[in-house]
Amino acid sequence: MTENYTALYEEHKKLGASFTDFGGWQMPLKYGSELAEHHAVRTSAGLFDLSHMGEVWVTGPDAAAFLDYALVGKISAMAVGKAKYSLICNEDGGIIDDLITYRRPAAADGTDKFLVVPNAGNAKVVAAELAERAAGFDVTVQDASAEISLVAVQGPKAEAILLRLVPAAQHELVTGLKYYAAVEVPFMVGGAGKDLLLARTGYTGEDGFEIFVANDDAAALWQALIAIAEEGELTPAGLASRDSLRLEAGMPLYGNELSLEGDPFAAGLGPVVALSKEGDFVGKAALAAKKEAGAGTSTGRRLVGLKGLGRRAGRGHYPVLKDGNVVGEVTSGQPSPTLGYPVAMAYVDVAFTEPGTALDIDLRGKPEPFEVVALPFYKRQK
Repeated sequence: MTENYTALYEEHKKLGASFTDFGGWQMPLKYGSELAEHHAVRTSAGLFDLSHMGEVWVTGPDAAAFLDYALVGKISAMAVGKAKYSLICNEDGGIIDDLITYRRPAAADGTDKFLVVPNAGNAKVVAAELAERAAGFDVTVQDASAEISLVAVQGPKAEAILLRLVPAAQHELVTGLKYYAAVEVPFMVGGAGKDLLLARTGYTGEDGFEIFVANDDAAALWQALIAIAEEGELTPAGLASRDSLRLEAGMPLYGNELSLEGDPFAAGLGPVVALSKEGDFVGKAALAAKKEAGAGTSTGRRLVGLKGLGRRAGRGHYPVLKDGNVVGEVTSGQPSPTLGYPVAMAYVDVAFTEPGTALDIDLRGKPEPFEVVALPFYKRQK
């Protein structure tokens, strides 16, 4: 597999990061203790490099109508400055990727402008799929993934930390930013002011922000944040803690909970699919049939949360058992650092998905007791 490096790779090396391959990218797995990084996000704030994610600009007179056709959500209903979680599916209703779309102020010529952010391993696939689906629409699809870095600050102190890099006169841009929204904010980095796109989104279950920055300015932004980290309020965090955080928050990971063979309704993402929007969209007929049949009908299984009643954790692909019979499969699982017990997500036969149902996970030949619970496992205090 080709190895890609983010614009911050050398910064991670300076911090002594351990690296891992993720979606063809060399990414920091952890800098020290993944448990310490996890707890830092829950109690203070963590700093993440997410520059492996994709960025695709969609502009033109037909941009909103095009995205209504290309994605399963009603993107045209979004107000300027807002963001929306959605899926891009194939004609069979299989999930190509889950992604976030941001509606930006109109382009210089007055036409609509959107930023689509797919997952790392799917960025090129999504960009190509969007370009192909653009036929017949007055729209331009530009894959800017190679030019843009993405830095996230996640945790209860995230807002206060970012305010230290923003002129006081513009603090309201940060404090007034709602969840799933984005705004241009002047950040003081490298001795100069830079207007950067700031989004209040995230993948950890905490309050937090993601900052889109040109590759050439990424190191200066990172270094400004590391200077804050050295004062103890912010901790650099890698993919290991990111995974445990998103699992506690019940957030799906493409390749684990979501796939081409997957069913949005079985995955609990039915509300994301806007079957009532006007006109056709890719996968509409197949998804309508899946919804009519009922969640989990096409696969026989539905995604659930599993709470461990013992100390041992299930892992991806481990069988889920009921009275010794296989009734499901774990998609993600590990001990929960925040809650103190093992948690897992799994696709389980529909008959055994009711919260409170007792199940086992086959841990290499030894059944370990778990209980079906509603997702998410962890929900932050507002």
